Amino acid sequence: MKYLFYSLLFALLGFSIQSCDEDEGKRPDIEFKTGGNYTSSDVTVANGDTLLIGIHAAKTEDEDVLKHFNVSVSADGAAATSIYDEDLMGADQDQYDEDFNFPIPPFPGHNYKLTATVTNRDGLTNSVSLTVTAN
Repeated sequence: MKYLFYSLLFALLGFSIQSCDEDEGKRPDIEFKTGGNYTSSDVTVANGDTLLIGIHAAKTEDEDVLKHFNVSVSADGAAATSIYDEDLMGADQDQYDEDFNFPIPPFPGHNYKLTATVTNRDGLTNSVSLTVTAN
């Protein structure tokens, strides 16, 4: 009887430890808004234009709410610079929508990579990006 009890105890402990190890969490969802005047994919535009870019992000697990949103830009492959940064609070932690304008700098022949990143409570991130070519 004692052997059966210890066998069951070790089996349960092993199962609970294995269950904890398998929970890697899910990254939050993020996508570009489409339609209308939104730019949602790589594009070539004239200098001086302004693009409307929209983002929709959502949590993927009940407890892992959204905590942070960032937009960065990289010119011609250089290091990215943050152009919009926000800690998320309240209802924005469940789902977050943001529209922003990106004015095209007056320098023809350059590529600008815009990357939007959302981070959840567990520190997991997800991002979307697009490249804008100025001509």
